[in-house]
Amino acid sequence: MIDEQQVAITDSEWELMRAVWTLKRVSSRQLITIMEEERQWADSTTKTLLRRLIKKGAITPVGDARPYDYVPAVQEQASMDAAAVRLFDQMCAMRAGSAVAAVINSRELSQADIAQLQQILQEKAKTAPQMVACNCLPAGMGENCMSEGDDVDGQ
Repeated sequence: MIDEQQVAITDSEWELMRAVWTLKRVSSRQLITIMEEERQWADSTTKTLLRRLIKKGAITPVGDARPYDYVPAVQEQASMDAAAVRLFDQMCAMRAGSAVAAVINSRELSQADIAQLQQILQEKAKTAPQMVACNCLPAGMGENCMSEGDDVDGQ
């Protein structure tokens, strides 16, 4: 397996990767059929995305001759975690908590998921600052970052 931090997967590529992760080993014909049925994709769309994922190192062809089977070269959970961290790295640090809350509110979570989140939050609360600093601009320039509820005009 390669480092998931190094593999940025696009929205369409996620669709293909989810099928590969679920099936563990899949032929291009199987992928084409699945994507055609589930997403109404043309054969060429699936083939293009498959080539991109191979080039990125997310999927590995196996076998000595065509047609190859394909297996994931990156782990699903680690890829999801890396994608989430990349997304949050692009956001204002002051807004991360609100974004996490929105994600939690929009998802169905198991009792185990909720217990894990509660435990993580209890630990984070021990060392959490009163307020998270803005990271949108270089140090000292983000002091006037909009507070919650402000619109673009600062009103």
